[in-house]
Amino acid sequence: MTSASQHAERSVLDPLAHLPHQIRRAIEITPAAGTRERIVDITTTGRRTGRPRRIEIFFYRANGATYLCSGAGGGATGWYANLRANPAFTFHLKNGIRADLPAHATTVTDPTERAAVITAIVDDLNQPHDPGTIRPTRREDWAASRLMRIDFD
Repeated sequence: MTSASQHAERSVLDPLAHLPHQIRRAIEITPAAGTRERIVDITTTGRRTGRPRRIEIFFYRANGATYLCSGAGGGATGWYANLRANPAFTFHLKNGIRADLPAHATTVTDPTERAAVITAIVDDLNQPHDPGTIRPTRREDWAASRLMRIDFD
């Protein structure tokens, strides 16, 4: 096996393998992570203006991948529309370690992946450590959420 194919295989098995250890640790949150550890900023490109748009947002981890999700109700969001129009963006870690990571968003449309990720997010939000969440959070309330899988460049 060539080193290029070994690298490709590792990145499929561990999509964060190319990132420094401290950055990986900040992204690889678990259900034990607190609310603060889940907050990042993202900078998208405005779909109409072409100007940078920076917002604060929660990110989630499920099945070894990183996701952005609009939350319960699934209402329209500017960040989601911007990423659909231009999927390249910057993922800003800001709690603990600070880093500006180039990233790429992919809309999650596959029903099996969506169901697994939404279930993992809801299960995570129902953990007793998360005092800001109204319990119980129900999967059906999140079913229409805007969902993006994040790959780091």
